[in-house]
Amino acid sequence: MEAVQQNHSVCRGYCGVMLRSRSGGFFRRGFMLGNVEVILARPRGFCAGVERAVRTLESVASRYAGTREVYALHEIVHNLHVVNSFKKMGVKFVSALHEVPEGAVLVFSAHGVSQQIKEESRRKGLTVVDATCPLVTKVHLEIQRYDKSGYQVILVGHKGHREVEGSMGQVSNPVVLVQNVQDVQSIKTPSAAKLAYVTQTTLSMDDTAEIINALKLRFPQIVGPDLRDICYATQNRQTAVKAMSQMVDVVLAIGSKNSSNSNRLLDLAKAQNARAYLIDSYRNIDLEWLIGARRIGITAGASAPEILVQEVIDYLGLHANLKVRTMDGVSENITFKLPELD
Repeated sequence: MEAVQQNHSVCRGYCGVMLRSRSGGFFRRGFMLGNVEVILARPRGFCAGVERAVRTLESVASRYAGTREVYALHEIVHNLHVVNSFKKMGVKFVSALHEVPEGAVLVFSAHGVSQQIKEESRRKGLTVVDATCPLVTKVHLEIQRYDKSGYQVILVGHKGHREVEGSMGQVSNPVVLVQNVQDVQSIKTPSAAKLAYVTQTTLSMDDTAEIINALKLRFPQIVGPDLRDICYATQNRQTAVKAMSQMVDVVLAIGSKNSSNSNRLLDLAKAQNARAYLIDSYRNIDLEWLIGARRIGITAGASAPEILVQEVIDYLGLHANLKVRTMDGVSENITFKLPELD
């Protein structure tokens, strides 16, 4: 969005700085949106698993600053702001283990990794720090337990997601990936086989419940944890955005495009018939989205820091007379212990 000074004679006096929107329209800075109430979702933003991963990488980067190279396998969390902050601290993000030199320090992301990655890291003599979310680790342990007991494991999740790739690599036997109800009908296994399912932690609760019901309908003997593998933070944020979306005209969901849980918040807001947009930061906001909106709801994915929420509020405050309040919701007081550093 570019600033343009409007001609005074046309304005019949001072008009101030005008802003050109993406579609070419103009808005006066500070007054174009009028009185707007901003409603903040509760809870929103960082969950305990993300907080743990971020603090872990901060500790590692600080400890080895200037003495050893620090690498992170994939993005520590799926948020551009967080990743760029660590790059400025000297952390190198890589997409494959062969990019990490022998003897370096390597941090696993919150999404977890396969057993093969762990073994290869040991063979390379890397100093490994595991920042996997404990709730993801819980799913890994369930997969291992079911597999050891002779079950065919079915994983409900999104193909290509880092968490799913790590979970499917916990055992040597194949894990069947199910992404939707249609996939359930395509599963090829004996009707009397021992079956167990687990789920990705950041899925939509509604969609996952539908898939689990389809699994139970086709395979009555199947066992699994219902929705308990979907983490508390994902559930709380989805419940909050559903309620908030019914109270507002527009929803701004803060999170990166590759963040699964942020995309689910966007989908849920749209399902409530709210105009909803996924943004990495205030820089992505098009003011035309907000024309006529008297209430704007703001939520943030579990990997989006609170500073991004505050920056959006500050930006909106330049273009409207704001009243900001936080909706009633669940207070989260969960913390996870950081991994010990050697």
